[in-house]
Amino acid sequence: MSKKRVEVRRILSERIWGVLGKSIEEMRDGRGTRPNQSIRDFLESVLYLVRTGEPWRDLPAQLGHWHSVYCRFRRWEKAGYWEKLWQGLSQSERQEMRTLFIDSTTVRAHQHAAGAPKKTARIRLLAALGEV
Repeated sequence: MSKKRVEVRRILSERIWGVLGKSIEEMRDGRGTRPNQSIRDFLESVLYLVRTGEPWRDLPAQLGHWHSVYCRFRRWEKAGYWEKLWQGLSQSERQEMRTLFIDSTTVRAHQHAAGAPKKTARIRLLAALGEV
């Protein structure tokens, strides 16, 4: 029995990507090898994980191999790209980018899910952006 491939909803509109893509190209230095995954697909992968709260290993194959996305995310975090990207946006652009994140206060969790905060992609990304 073959697994049914489910299409993943992408959320970066052309307008938002125009703003983000330009900012990312300005801050990158071009060193290193070119990754197999485009920057836009990489951002879609990170936003998917932030939006769904899934663990890295559960990233759908259409969004790239989970370990590649994780390693790239960590490299960007270490290099300060997330903070530079956020700081490079104007106030109105920042407000628009906030709409990419769902407010998780309406998402119900299982009663055993309570406890210490986990180091999820969302927490790390928000910490890198200075939002935590």
